[in-house]
Amino acid sequence: MNYKPRSRGVSRLYAHLVLTPKYRHNLITQPILTRLGELVRELCVKWHCELVEFNGEPNHVHIVFRYFPQIQLSKFINNLKSVTSRKIREEFESEIRATYGTKKVFWTEGYSIDSCGDAPLNVLIKYVQNQAGCQSTRHRTSHIGAGNPCTTDSDATHTERGL
Repeated sequence: MNYKPRSRGVSRLYAHLVLTPKYRHNLITQPILTRLGELVRELCVKWHCELVEFNGEPNHVHIVFRYFPQIQLSKFINNLKSVTSRKIREEFESEIRATYGTKKVFWTEGYSIDSCGDAPLNVLIKYVQNQAGCQSTRHRTSHIGAGNPCTTDSDATHTERGL
């Protein structure tokens, strides 16, 4: 998992998105799942994301994708849900109509999204804590004062105030 360069920096941001059909109906058949995967891949390209993995079961889908810091995840997800819902309702009209009637729905309003990477949070925290050189003085008060070349009077004041 490499960093991706952009104009003002590099990033390595991944998310795990879970979407469910309205009322969590067992509505996703293999043909619908295949078409959803194609649509999600197309939308990821449009939004300059990278689809890492896509799969699902009859009542939900999992989408793992890579994105850049400039993307507004809520707008991407809303667009993804709107477009896939509309296309699936058009292309699989009889299956969707059998479940929802004439209602123009497919996904629930909500969703689950988690950030993810190749290291668990506790490993990342330990990695940051064990960096050589300038140590964070806000959380490691034992390093304030002599011996830490990065400590300033301002750091000590912030630590004393609990900031």
